Amino acid sequence: MPEIDFLTSIVPYLLQGVPLTIQISVAGFALGFLLGLLFGLGRMSDDRVLNLISSVYVEAIRGTPLLVQILLVYFGLPSFGISLDPITAGIVAVGFNSGAYQAEIVRSGIQSIPKENLESAESLGLTSFQIGYHIILPLALRNVLPSLTNELVTLVKESSLVSVIGVAELTRRGEYVMAWTFLPLEVYLLVAAIYFAICFTLSRASASMEKKLSIPGYIRKR
Repeated sequence: MPEIDFLTSIVPYLLQGVPLTIQISVAGFALGFLLGLLFGLGRMSDDRVLNLISSVYVEAIRGTPLLVQILLVYFGLPSFGISLDPITAGIVAVGFNSGAYQAEIVRSGIQSIPKENLESAESLGLTSFQIGYHIILPLALRNVLPSLTNELVTLVKESSLVSVIGVAELTRRGEYVMAWTFLPLEVYLLVAAIYFAICFTLSRASASMEKKLSIPGYIRKR
């Protein structure tokens, strides 16, 4: 059928947007991890000011839509003399959004460590740095690894929102093809299938890790 042949022919064009989708998702995830580690520890700090700043960041980001955050970064920052190209703006917005969720993942991972482990380490005369590096960090990462993978899957899907500022990732390329072909149902089904293939692969990897670790983690809820 000519229509099927034509849709098959546009798949390579759509797939050209996948590397950019992955780039934004992975870079945003990495930025989010650094912010999550910083503000996750801040949320657990006894310092009231640091705890307040961290709490405000987490609640403000989680309480507002990612789409609005992307628009604020791309269109709002130039008001302060900071102009970012669309890809960088997308990564920054996705990263700051993910950081709020990863802060909760980090916090839950640390809080899930049995107190007996820490007390045993202290009884052995380990310093705070040694306890953090040899005990808390390895155990916390082990506890939250499946949850971090789930967060990455979420970012792959949410990276589609950067299409609104002109980033030619997978969704944006689908919009271009739809405008050329006037076949929205068929085109967006193809786009959805590609997203599904990416996310399914990551989800299976997450399920495998979770099964091996046999530890429930923090799951991001929308």
